[in-house]
Amino acid sequence: MSVIPCESNEELDKKIKDFAETLKTESHTLGNHGLDEKEFYNSGLFRGAIERIRGQFVATMRQKRDFVQHILDHMQDQGFIDEWTSTGMGNRHDYEVQLRSGRTAVIEMKGCLDGNNTNIFERPPNAHEFIIWSVCTNVGADPRRNAWSGIHTRLSAEIISSGQLVDGIVIWDMVCGTIGRPCPKLVSDSSRKTVVGPFSLPPPCLYLLPATIPSPRNNPNPEPQALADVQIMQAFNDCFGCQPEEINHVRFDVAYQGSDTVRTTQITRNARIQKESDPTVIGRS
Repeated sequence: MSVIPCESNEELDKKIKDFAETLKTESHTLGNHGLDEKEFYNSGLFRGAIERIRGQFVATMRQKRDFVQHILDHMQDQGFIDEWTSTGMGNRHDYEVQLRSGRTAVIEMKGCLDGNNTNIFERPPNAHEFIIWSVCTNVGADPRRNAWSGIHTRLSAEIISSGQLVDGIVIWDMVCGTIGRPCPKLVSDSSRKTVVGPFSLPPPCLYLLPATIPSPRNNPNPEPQALADVQIMQAFNDCFGCQPEEINHVRFDVAYQGSDTVRTTQITRNARIQKESDPTVIGRS
């Protein structure tokens, strides 16, 4: 049992660590910098190059946005949504989707969910539905750690403390189903892949959250929503061939513990508890 079916690729992790060690010890032999080994490492050239590359990877959103746009175009072409628009950099959300029912779904795109940026979002007034979509392209990241950190450590606290309602979470990107992140959904049936532009993808991982904000006194343990209640999640499900036993339901149980407010996060899949936290402090009541 696990918060998400996929797991860290141990073989790839080892190769990444080994290659990183090689870079640290052999970088002075690369390029035409004209420095000997001691001069090279004392100059700061190696550290500066690493930081530059890291910054370039962190700063660019183009690849992630291309992926999301391919997906939304495919959903529109297949008739699962009516239309979609990118809302641009001036908003606290990334995409607005017009559903076939006339409802508006708003999507906030995030990277790996263990980062502080996960807590920064704002549900706009026009949203009938609001979901977070994690596009984590770091093949060295641990998907189970990221999912649990995002859902329990970060999102549950933000939802409860600030009253920002989130209807669902999609965890899915172009690395899913590749050698860097093998997908268990494809192990027994590789035909479940969907080709979308340059991507060949397994079904997404979908998480349904409660429709109301948990509150210790008045609403301590609201039920997770059904798939049909969140139409954008239903559209992902239907378009990309998810199966009922793969859908995740997230429950937040909130209570007072002395002068503290605590929450317990529980994730169920196929009617079985996959992961559950101990009561964890949010803050002073």
